[in-house]
Amino acid sequence: MRLAKVIGQVVATVRSDRLGMDKLALVKFIDQDGKEESSVLVAADRLGAGEGEWVLVVSGSSARMSVDGTGQAPVDLSIVGIIDEVTSGSKTWFQKYQRNY
Repeated sequence: MRLAKVIGQVVATVRSDRLGMDKLALVKFIDQDGKEESSVLVAADRLGAGEGEWVLVVSGSSARMSVDGTGQAPVDLSIVGIIDEVTSGSKTWFQKYQRNY
Protein backbone atom coordinates (compact mmCIF):
# COMPACT_ATOMS: atom_id res chain seq x y z
CA MET A 1 0.00 0.00 0.00
CA ARG A 2 1.03 3.58 -0.58
CA LEU A 3 -0.18 6.98 0.49
CA ALA A 4 -1.62 9.26 -2.18
CA LYS A 5 -3.57 12.50 -2.43
CA VAL A 6 -6.63 12.92 -4.65
CA ILE A 7 -6.05 15.93 -6.91
CA GLY A 8 -9.02 15.54 -9.25
CA GLN A 9 -11.40 13.22 -11.05
CA VAL A 10 -11.39 11.53 -14.45
CA VAL A 11 -14.66 11.13 -16.34
CA ALA A 12 -14.83 8.38 -18.96
CA THR A 13 -18.41 7.39 -19.78
CA VAL A 14 -17.32 5.07 -22.60
CA ARG A 15 -15.10 2.35 -21.14
CA SER A 16 -14.41 -1.37 -21.02
CA ASP A 17 -17.24 -3.44 -19.50
CA ARG A 18 -14.66 -5.12 -17.26
CA LEU A 19 -13.79 -1.75 -15.72
CA GLY A 20 -17.32 -1.27 -14.42
CA MET A 21 -18.65 2.16 -13.53
CA ASP A 22 -16.49 2.94 -10.50
CA LYS A 23 -15.40 6.53 -10.11
CA LEU A 24 -11.89 7.32 -11.37
CA ALA A 25 -9.66 9.57 -9.26
CA LEU A 26 -6.59 11.53 -10.31
CA VAL A 27 -3.92 10.99 -7.62
CA LYS A 28 -0.34 11.83 -6.71
CA PHE A 29 1.71 9.64 -4.38
CA ILE A 30 2.85 11.17 -1.08
CA ASP A 31 6.56 10.85 -0.19
CA GLN A 32 8.12 10.17 3.24
CA ASP A 33 8.03 13.91 4.04
CA GLY A 34 4.30 14.17 3.31
CA LYS A 35 4.90 15.99 0.01
CA GLU A 36 3.27 15.15 -3.31
CA GLU A 37 5.44 13.35 -5.85
CA SER A 38 5.40 14.68 -9.41
CA SER A 39 3.74 11.73 -11.22
CA VAL A 40 -0.01 11.90 -11.79
CA LEU A 41 -1.90 8.58 -11.85
CA VAL A 42 -5.48 7.39 -12.26
CA ALA A 43 -6.97 5.11 -9.59
CA ALA A 44 -10.26 3.22 -9.48
CA ASP A 45 -12.29 4.60 -6.57
CA ARG A 46 -15.16 2.58 -5.08
CA LEU A 47 -15.08 4.65 -1.87
CA GLY A 48 -15.88 8.09 -3.27
CA ALA A 49 -12.78 9.97 -2.10
CA GLY A 50 -12.94 13.71 -2.66
CA GLU A 51 -10.39 16.14 -3.99
CA GLY A 52 -7.73 16.97 -1.39
CA GLU A 53 -8.26 13.78 0.62
CA TRP A 54 -5.36 11.47 1.45
CA VAL A 55 -5.99 7.85 0.51
CA LEU A 56 -4.46 4.38 0.69
CA VAL A 57 -3.86 2.87 -2.74
CA VAL A 58 -2.86 -0.59 -3.89
CA SER A 59 -1.43 -1.60 -7.24
CA GLY A 60 -1.06 -4.67 -9.41
CA SER A 61 -3.13 -7.76 -8.63
CA SER A 62 -4.33 -6.21 -5.34
CA ALA A 63 -5.85 -3.32 -7.31
CA ARG A 64 -7.57 -5.68 -9.74
CA MET A 65 -8.99 -7.80 -6.90
CA SER A 66 -10.32 -4.73 -5.05
CA VAL A 67 -12.45 -3.70 -8.03
CA ASP A 68 -14.42 -6.84 -8.86
CA GLY A 69 -13.05 -9.68 -6.72
CA THR A 70 -12.08 -11.74 -9.76
CA GLY A 71 -8.76 -10.06 -10.56
CA GLN A 72 -9.91 -9.55 -14.17
CA ALA A 73 -10.54 -5.78 -14.06
CA PRO A 74 -8.12 -3.75 -16.23
CA VAL A 75 -6.91 -1.67 -13.27
CA ASP A 76 -3.35 -0.88 -12.13
CA LEU A 77 -4.20 1.32 -9.11
CA SER A 78 -7.15 1.30 -6.71
CA ILE A 79 -8.17 3.34 -3.66
CA VAL A 80 -8.84 1.04 -0.70
CA GLY A 81 -9.00 3.53 2.18
CA ILE A 82 -9.65 7.20 2.96
CA ILE A 83 -7.17 8.43 5.57
CA ASP A 84 -8.15 10.30 8.73
CA GLU A 85 -4.67 10.78 10.20
CA VAL A 86 -1.02 9.93 9.56
CA THR A 87 1.53 10.16 12.37
CA SER A 88 5.11 9.08 12.88
CA GLY A 89 6.54 9.36 16.37
CA SER A 90 5.56 12.81 17.62
CA LYS A 91 5.09 14.23 14.11
CA THR A 92 1.64 14.49 12.49
CA TRP A 93 1.91 14.40 8.70
CA PHE A 94 -1.79 14.72 8.01
CA GLN A 95 -5.02 15.18 9.93
CA LYS A 96 -8.33 15.18 8.09
CA TYR A 97 -10.22 16.83 10.92
CA GLN A 98 -8.85 19.39 13.36
CA ARG A 99 -9.08 18.25 16.94
CA ASN A 100 -10.52 20.74 19.42
CA TYR A 101 -9.29 19.89 22.90
